[in-house]
Amino acid sequence: MSANREDRVDFVVNAAGRRVPTIVNGQPARPYAGVGAPAPDGPKHGPPIRSAADYPENGDKRVPDLKTALERCGLRDGMTISTHHHLRNGDRIAVAALQAAAELGARDLRWLPSASFPCHEPVVDLMESGVVHHIEGSMNGPLGAYCSHGHMRGLGVLRSHGGRWQAIQDGEVHVDIAVIAAPTADPFGNADGSHGPSACGSLGFALADSIYADHVIVVTDNTVPFPCVPWQIQGNNVDFVVEVDSIGDPAKIVSGTTRITRSPDRLLIAEYVARFLRDAGIMRDGFSFQAGAGGIALAFVGYIRQMMIDAGVKARFVRGGSTSYLVDLLNEGLTDYILDGQTFDLAGVRSIGEDSRHLPTSPFTSYNYHGKGNFASMVDAVVLGATEVDVNFNANVVTHSDGMLLHGIGGWQNCLFSRCTILALPSFRDRIPVILDEVTTLTGPGERVDGIVTERGVAVNPRRTDLLEALEASDLPIRPIEEIKAEVELLVGGPPAKPRLEDEPVAVIKWVDGTVIDTVWKVPQPTESG
Repeated sequence: MSANREDRVDFVVNAAGRRVPTIVNGQPARPYAGVGAPAPDGPKHGPPIRSAADYPENGDKRVPDLKTALERCGLRDGMTISTHHHLRNGDRIAVAALQAAAELGARDLRWLPSASFPCHEPVVDLMESGVVHHIEGSMNGPLGAYCSHGHMRGLGVLRSHGGRWQAIQDGEVHVDIAVIAAPTADPFGNADGSHGPSACGSLGFALADSIYADHVIVVTDNTVPFPCVPWQIQGNNVDFVVEVDSIGDPAKIVSGTTRITRSPDRLLIAEYVARFLRDAGIMRDGFSFQAGAGGIALAFVGYIRQMMIDAGVKARFVRGGSTSYLVDLLNEGLTDYILDGQTFDLAGVRSIGEDSRHLPTSPFTSYNYHGKGNFASMVDAVVLGATEVDVNFNANVVTHSDGMLLHGIGGWQNCLFSRCTILALPSFRDRIPVILDEVTTLTGPGERVDGIVTERGVAVNPRRTDLLEALEASDLPIRPIEEIKAEVELLVGGPPAKPRLEDEPVAVIKWVDGTVIDTVWKVPQPTESG
């Protein structure tokens, strides 16, 4: 283990057969014990009790700038600062908050984003200078490379959206200061994401932060007189309001993944998925589904839409990440509601701000495993992607076959609890097979994956005998996963080479209940590997 990792820790083999640390960033970590175990106990975490006597009677909580707000929140070394990602690659507030903390002399901060994007690359410099100690959130691009090569002083911690809520709610992560970029807010701190020049849709990913953090700062570029209506963040949970010229660029909410695929192979995969739902009897009047914002998932929505029209059926609700494709279903009367966790394009932003049938949700309602149920298990089918799968239907969404951190988990783990989980993916990428004997990094256990759909065939998890029976009359190419794997390896010249990884942990993957399901290991840089 390199000198930049402070504590040498013991490892155990968890219930998934993966080697995981028992201490993560100085705190005890429970190993994954299986789906549904162990049961939680104890009360939820609570923030300090405050007195209205300490806040302005006129309700105006505005302060001049972020530095002033951070100072008045009692910023100290080692604190945890959280931010949200609804503005995606257009966000300007997360980096600004951390840079303001740097100007105040803070060091060794833990950054807890709900996700990160290329626009957050300056955090690398803040880690190099000692301002940020480590990141507990998704890491990709420069941040993923920095962590994967072992430069981060602490272990990265990757959680699902529901897992992040669980961690904050359970007190696993204590948020000292939450910084919430709000497209509209009033001076009291009530805030909304669906209106204003920087409208981004829901603010659901920031809701846990606003409820459980010790201090909450709302940053807005659109202040309206009290009351801000509607509000998603309640001003009673907010300490300070900061006005800035711009919280971000909403045009950059749209990323390269939110465009329908044009690849013939990927279009075939999307068609197979839609036929799977139809032929298995899942597509029926009143059903529900969730699809991601990747090119295959968007194409799937187009195919299922036509099949719904042809069959005369209507969905009760669809789950988003909303896109223009889901909005079209709503406007065409093919679904009653969109239950939206985040908006992936500007059509979704407009819809959530204007249509009462397009409802903002949060990870508490949608995904939190330590609650009295959530929406995820009520969805009839969900269509997801993956970077790798294996013959036991285990899946990886955070690293590629070289072991480099490339993606966050998002709501992917939480969606595995739907009634039917389908992974739609090409059988190989860049001549590298996607189906392996064992995934490089385990993000979700195979017992929660029901089908894998590729352009070379559809593999149904043998556990799902009901689906296999329902699909007996279908003309879909149903094949054993081992057969598809063998065909692809013959085509590309064999299985992919094992990644060259060092025996040094750089991050851990948390399961939905806060247990550690796998470890991400250091990838040597070219100069280190010779």
